[in-house]
Amino acid sequence: MKTRIAFISEHASPLATLGGVDSGGQNVYVAELSKHLVELGYEIDIFTRCDQENLPHVVYWEKSLRVVHVQAGPAVSLPKEELWQYMPQFTDSIISFIQQENLTYEIIHANFWMSGWVASELKETLGIPFIITFHALGYIRRLYHQEEDKFPAIRIEIEKGIVQTADKIIAECPQDKDDLMNFYQASPDKITIIPCGFSKKEFYPVSKKYARKKLHLDNSEKIVLQLGRMVPRKGIDNVIRAVVQLKQTGYDVRLIIVGGDTDTPDPALSPELSRLMNIVKLENINDSVDFVGRKDRQVLKYYYSAADVFVTTPWYEPFGITPLEAMACGTPVIGSNVGGIKYSVEDGKTGFLVPPDKPEELAIKIKWLLSDRDLMRTMKLNSIHRVNAMFTWKNVSDLVAEQYHLLPKPLKIPVIINTEIKAA
Repeated sequence: MKTRIAFISEHASPLATLGGVDSGGQNVYVAELSKHLVELGYEIDIFTRCDQENLPHVVYWEKSLRVVHVQAGPAVSLPKEELWQYMPQFTDSIISFIQQENLTYEIIHANFWMSGWVASELKETLGIPFIITFHALGYIRRLYHQEEDKFPAIRIEIEKGIVQTADKIIAECPQDKDDLMNFYQASPDKITIIPCGFSKKEFYPVSKKYARKKLHLDNSEKIVLQLGRMVPRKGIDNVIRAVVQLKQTGYDVRLIIVGGDTDTPDPALSPELSRLMNIVKLENINDSVDFVGRKDRQVLKYYYSAADVFVTTPWYEPFGITPLEAMACGTPVIGSNVGGIKYSVEDGKTGFLVPPDKPEELAIKIKWLLSDRDLMRTMKLNSIHRVNAMFTWKNVSDLVAEQYHLLPKPLKIPVIINTEIKAA
C-alpha cells in the first residue's frame, strides 16, 4: 500500500502562473518535489487555498497526485500577508475533506510558516507527524524589511512554536540551518540541509545563436539577464545601477529583465515595476534595458541560453531556484553572497558572488566575466556539471524521502473540528 502524504502550501499553488508577486520558487518547489515523490511510489494530495471562484475542489493532476483547493476566506486572490486570519478555516476544511474522503495520511509536508501552523494543528488533532520547509523566516525578513514587513507581528512566535512541534525541518542551505538554530533555537538533530532543484526536462543548454534568433536578439550584443519576481527584496534596482556604472565607463551591455504579473509589462499594475522603470528613465539608460514581462516556463531556457551572464542580487534569498536554471543552461551566474545563492554558486568556478547592495562591485564582475571568453567557457562547463551533480529534483526527492522514513508513525486521535488561533 502506498504511503499517502498531505502537502500543505496555503498561498503557493503548484498550478499557479509563475512570475507574480506571490508566485515563484515555492510554487515550483511544491510542484516539482511532489511529482518526483510520486515517481518514488508516494501518493500525494496538495492542499492550497481556493483563490478564485469556480475552481474545482479537487484537480486530478497526475497519477497519484491531486491538488485540493481549500476554503479559507473569500475565493479571491489576496496578498499572502493577509492570509493568517483564515488559517483556522483552512485547517477545518482539510479535516472535513479527510473525513469525507475517509483518508489516512501518514505524513504532512508543510511549506511556509502558515502551513506549518496548520500542520501543527493537524498533528495535535489527528496525530500525523510533519516535516516543514519554511522557504523564508520571519526573523530574517523583519531584519531587512523592518516597518515595511506587512506580515503579522506574531509570525516569529508562531515560527518558534512550529520549530518545536515539527518532527523534522528541511533547511534549504547551510545559512538557513544556521538561522534556524541561532534565531529559533532549533535542535540541529531535527534539521537536514536539502536544497531546491531544477527540472532537467525544462532547462538544458541551447545554442546561444539559436536562442537569440528565437528571441529576436542581436548576436553581437553582450546580454545580462535578470529573471524573477518583481519585489524589492530581489534587488533588481541594484542590477540596473550596475548597468549605469558600466555605461559611464563606456562599456555597453543590454540588460533584459524577465518577470512580472502580466505578459506585457504594465507599471500601473506593479508598484515595483513602476519604480524600476523610473530608475531606468532617470538614469537615461532606456536604450540599454528591456522589460519583457512574464514569460511561459517553456520559453525561459531560451532567455537563459541567450544571455552571456545571469545576475541576481537579492538582499535575502533562502535558496533561489533561478541560479540553478541558469547554470543548467550553461550560463554563468553573478549572485549575492547571501543565503542559498552562496551555496549554489561556486565563487570563481561557476560565477561570482558579490555584496547584495554594491552596484559598483557588480559592474566590475560583469565586465571581468564578459571580457574573458575562456573564463566564460570554463564557467559554463563547471555550471552544467555542478547542477547536474547536486541539484536535480531526482536528487532532492531522494533526500526528502530519506527524511520521511525517519518520521514517527501516525497516532490515532479522535477528530475535533473548529480550530481557533492559539496565542503563541
